[in-house]
Amino acid sequence: MSKGALMALKVHDWERPLLSLAYEAGRACGPDLLPTIRHGKELDSAYDFCEAVTAANSKSFFTASRFLPREKRRSVRALYAFCRKSDDIVDSPSAGRRDPEAVRVALDSWRTRALIQVADRRDPVALAWSDARRRYGIPHLYAEQLIQGVARDITFSRYETFEDLTAYCYGVAATVGLMSMHIIGFSGAEAIPFALKLGVALQLTNILRDVGEDWREGRLYLPLEELRRYDLCEEDIEAGAVDDRWRAFMQFQIGRTRQLYQEAWPGIALLHSDGRFAIGAAAELYRAILADIEAHDYDVFSRRAHVSLFGKLRRLPLIWWQCKREVGQSANGGPNL
Repeated sequence: MSKGALMALKVHDWERPLLSLAYEAGRACGPDLLPTIRHGKELDSAYDFCEAVTAANSKSFFTASRFLPREKRRSVRALYAFCRKSDDIVDSPSAGRRDPEAVRVALDSWRTRALIQVADRRDPVALAWSDARRRYGIPHLYAEQLIQGVARDITFSRYETFEDLTAYCYGVAATVGLMSMHIIGFSGAEAIPFALKLGVALQLTNILRDVGEDWREGRLYLPLEELRRYDLCEEDIEAGAVDDRWRAFMQFQIGRTRQLYQEAWPGIALLHSDGRFAIGAAAELYRAILADIEAHDYDVFSRRAHVSLFGKLRRLPLIWWQCKREVGQSANGGPNL
């Protein structure tokens, strides 16, 4: 690890069990046994489908991935489509009206189709994802951990502590970062803690942005212990009132999430050079959502915080400079991938 990244690394107690999961899954990346998929119109169409899924569901991710080379760009969008489809099986409106056991059966069926050795050519997401996994040697256990993470939504709708919540964030988000890292290219296992931090920060941002939407779906991802610390309860979430207690609570949540983004940032220097700007853009464009929450007085009940297209575009030059500066500040002997 570069000296700059090493000196910047801080590991919180809640991170330690998650790092164990990440290292274990990373070590399970053995010889690539996936068969080569013949390139042609069928595979190109599958990747085009994944691109459309990404564009329709995550404007920030779609914008950031534009800055990757073509093959990496197509593969991270296939990864996104795999994650989106996994999540939709559990979280779609139709899933909410179904028996939990039926949702588990549907998710297990998708797991088999998405992770099978021979790609399911009937499903464009499974086909593109299988090709991306083979091409970049993505450890299958990360994909398994993601599906296990989204499966929590079948059973759990509340989290008592922040540590409990971060275990969920690892499954549904940090695994995405760890898989993305294999597509981007990275210096080695020393990059894993930074990817974990960024994944958790991104998911916490989602949670803070979507409080009202999640509540209407019957879920509350805010740590109950911390709500009580600020004299808040579920009735306050139901009321959707923005008062001094809520403002103080959100200031604490946003401050901690920003700190995680800051701690994750030195990991940019550990990525392949052609992917640093894309990951930096993804991180910074998402972090900007926190500022939008603040700008609207922490009202996450009646509106969904976002960053406009103009807001994204005007941030990109600064993000590019920050990425270059981070690499330049890394000590001599750091990775130059």
